[in-house]
This record gives sequence, structure tokens and C-alpha cells, in this order.
Amino acid sequence: MAIKESELIINPDGSIYHLNLLPEDLATTVITVGDPDRVSSVTKYFETIEVSKQKREFKTETGIYKGKRITVISTGIGTDNIDIVFNELDALVNIDFKTRTIKPEHTSLDIIRIGTSGTITNTIAIDTFLISELAVGFDSLLHFYDSKHIQNIEMSKALMEQTNWAKEKSDPYVVAYDESLGAKFKSDKVINGFTATNVGFYGPQSRVLRLSLQDDQLNDKLADFNFEGKQITNLEMETAGIYGLAKLLGHKAVSMNAILANRATGEFSENPDKLVEDLIVYCLDKLVK
Repeated sequence: MAIKESELIINPDGSIYHLNLLPEDLATTVITVGDPDRVSSVTKYFETIEVSKQKREFKTETGIYKGKRITVISTGIGTDNIDIVFNELDALVNIDFKTRTIKPEHTSLDIIRIGTSGTITNTIAIDTFLISELAVGFDSLLHFYDSKHIQNIEMSKALMEQTNWAKEKSDPYVVAYDESLGAKFKSDKVINGFTATNVGFYGPQSRVLRLSLQDDQLNDKLADFNFEGKQITNLEMETAGIYGLAKLLGHKAVSMNAILANRATGEFSENPDKLVEDLIVYCLDKLVK
């Protein structure tokens, strides 16, 4: 049955609505970054670039790195954008745009997030790399999908109990990375982490400028959380949505974090650009090994 025009919106040139990409523009290995300017920080290492497009905050470049075809795309900030990007990336490979029908053979993408993050524990130093083995989402994105089968429900319940989670907030959801893809990026240079994905940068991450917080102890509660030996290590704004939608859509995803800030000690990296650059090179080389 054909997908309605109001549900799958295709631009006059045959490209997907928000990303402005044609199916042939996309590689099966995709690197996501938040900042559109960071796309070129990745693709400057490519031997060739065959596609370069941008619409709104979604900038995409596809090219070759050491013989491997890779797409790099900016998502902007937040899981609301992740919802757009991941559904449209999936549509590009798994929906026939001419017939508006789902293809009989599924194509799985390898998706690697390269992003920045702050730790909430004094045991993790700034200027380190962290791989998110688990992520907990404090947004409500996954609750709009039939998704309980991919969630760690018991861990979510434990988190709400241990933090005295406010009933007005969305129930947290916990999802895991893809172990097979994640294994490619592990080394003695990378810390294993459990990432909290927040719905904002200020209040949701317990930053205070002029507004008071509903729970000014939340970061401490998150740092103290423990479920079967698993403890939350860092905060950012996309990983849980990435893991959730990737699993639901049948793709592999891993989130690599450059730890720029330590919220427990108040430290911030003296050279954040170099740290991100080093993580980019690390991830690119792991992809081709």
C-alpha cells in the first residue's frame, strides 16, 4: 500500500523533505554531528567529496575516506531533530520513492554520532573519549512509538525511584547501543559510559542562570544512581533518541563523546576544538580498520 503524500513528503526534485537528499546521495555508513560547521571538520579528511547539500540545519556531505564511502550529516541539537533525521535517513534506503512503498529487502545503516558531552562524576577527566553503551532519554520521543520491547523498563523504574522523579516529567527510557558496531570503536583510549540525554542545555542539565530549578539536586541524584552496577556518566542531548530510533528501524548506532566539561568539578577543556578533532580522526580510522 502506497504511503500518502502527507506522510512521506518528497520535494519536486525527488529528494526527501527536510534533508533534501536523494537516495543515491547516501552511503550506508553515516556519521552524525550536531553542528553544521562540524561536517567539514570531518570531510576535510576525505579524498573526494561527491555530494554537498544543506537545508536548514541539515548539512550533508558524502565522500570517500581511505576507500570507504561515508556520509556526514548535521542533525542540529535535540531528539526532536533526531526524529526527523533518522526517519528520513531510513526512508532514503528502505522506501521506494517512485511507488511510495516499503522495499522488500531491508537496508541497515551503520550510524556513528561524534559529539560533545559533559561528565557528572569527578572520576572521569575532561579531554577524554567516552562511548555510550547505554543511554537514558529524559525527552518523550520514544514513547510516541511502539518501543517498549527495546527499552530496559526495570532500569527506567529504578531511576525514577532513586531520583524521586517528578510525575510532571516524561518517564525516562533506557536503550543500549549496538554492540557489534560499538566494538569497532573501543580501545584503551575510550571510557565505557552510560549517557543521559536531556531535553535542554540549561534547566534540564541543572544549569542555573536566572531561573530556579524544580529539582536542584538532580545531577547529584543521577551521579549517585546505580542499577546492577551501571551508573550514569555524562549528559548530552541526542544519544537516547539515536539509539531508540536506530533499533526500531533496524539500524546500528553508536555514540562517541568528547568530554569537554566536568560538572562535578566545574572544569572545562582548555582546547575543546583539538579534542573534537582528535575524536573525529580516531573514529574515521576505526571505521576503515
